Amino acid sequence: MLLWGRALRGLWRAVPGGSPVPGGSPGRPLRTATPLSSDIFRDLGSGLQRLGQTLKDQVPDLGGGLGGWTPLGAPLGPRPPEEADVVVVGGGVVGWSVAYWLKVLEGQRHGMKVLVVERDPTYSQASTVLSVGGIRQQFSLPENIRMSRFSASFLRNINEHLRVPNEPPIDIQFQPSGYLFLAPPEGAARLEATVQLQREEGVQVALLSPTQLKAKFPWIDTEDVAVASYGLQDEGWFDPWTLLNAFRHKATSLGVQSCSGEVRGFVTSAEDMMPPWEMAPATARIRYVHIHMPDSLEYQPVACAIVINAAGAWAGELLKAKGLPGELCQPPLPIQPRKRYVFSWHCPDGPGFSCPLLVDTTGAYFRRDGIAGNYLGGMSPPEEEEPDPGDLSVDHDFFQEQVWPRLARRVPAFESLHPRGAWAGYYDHNTFDCNGVLGPHPKLENLFLAAGFSGHGLQHAPAAGRAVAELVVKGKYESLDLRRLGWGRLVEGEPLEEDGVV
Repeated sequence: MLLWGRALRGLWRAVPGGSPVPGGSPGRPLRTATPLSSDIFRDLGSGLQRLGQTLKDQVPDLGGGLGGWTPLGAPLGPRPPEEADVVVVGGGVVGWSVAYWLKVLEGQRHGMKVLVVERDPTYSQASTVLSVGGIRQQFSLPENIRMSRFSASFLRNINEHLRVPNEPPIDIQFQPSGYLFLAPPEGAARLEATVQLQREEGVQVALLSPTQLKAKFPWIDTEDVAVASYGLQDEGWFDPWTLLNAFRHKATSLGVQSCSGEVRGFVTSAEDMMPPWEMAPATARIRYVHIHMPDSLEYQPVACAIVINAAGAWAGELLKAKGLPGELCQPPLPIQPRKRYVFSWHCPDGPGFSCPLLVDTTGAYFRRDGIAGNYLGGMSPPEEEEPDPGDLSVDHDFFQEQVWPRLARRVPAFESLHPRGAWAGYYDHNTFDCNGVLGPHPKLENLFLAAGFSGHGLQHAPAAGRAVAELVVKGKYESLDLRRLGWGRLVEGEPLEEDGVV
């Protein structure tokens, strides 16, 4: 009211010849009213502008909202709806891929109501945008190879899938430089067998002897290399941020809703099925998800028919949330956040434009970053030396002591490299077998999983999203048979081996 009072007094003073109300100040003559003129309306507009500016100056700018600001205490971004047919928990590239494919397979503009929930709307800690953006066909598990082939075709024709009408074409800045895997003598037979499997699946890959390797990449020291495999097609790297935004933008144009918030609780049918002294239910359905608002104590219960767990590194934690019956969540989902560093350096005498994404015999990897002598790389630490995933701080000594010596051993020019910077990101690490978990939960009837890819979620997102959407809409896999990646192997204790974990 104080602001309004000051503004209105200013407006009154601005009206020439204005008449005070009857009973004005004693001793002052009443002035007669004058006809309204254009000056009055101009002054009125000027006063309102001053009022608006005063309000904006005194209320913090929180982004969004009306006029670029949001009143104090109001939630950031759109609030969740009261109900949705499908709630996708996790707004990374996998979650948005699922949402996109749900609408594509449904085939109705205003049919299925899909909601994507993302707790980090800035994506400052998202695995998707903090990755090095690689895609490869060189896996040892047939399902992973087939997902890579599907995704490569999708990315090659991305504008046929994700371009929004009347908007510019999508350019994911794909660099087709291939992956190069090096094997020591004790790993040569295994790599050769893997290449044979890849070729049977239609992958274009070459086996190189040390002599051939040196001839093609003269900057490599081949002393302890017995054989190498080099991808000839559909391998390289691209911009993860562009792909994520392309999925988001297209899915939104198809009617998918989104909100910022964190799913911290559920309500299931187990709560009202039977008295507590009788036998516990064998299965249950999720009836509501509780979405907590950012920077608020509020939460919104959202009634839903289907829930997709695409929460990435926190997919395992999600199944420990309040309201889920513990006995129905066994065995636990073995997905944990693992922190991985990506280091950047400059080396003008390095491999140059011919540099692929090289995976060394030691596990260290690197690739070219642009064409100005810059490179990216890193390596996974031993299991017993895993860094604390509590934050995304970088241990620069890890590069100096562990990564750099391996790089310089393989590429002598890297002995004189100049470190430029580094960042850390999360792997949604599946401690069971380092492969994704896809499909329905065995005891929570309307919960589907799409997580645990252990570093290759970005490149498999188009295929994994389609597969899960097929299960929801069609009731079965149609494009790819990914049943072996389901929850059953966790229950039976039968891991799937994958040699190509980087």
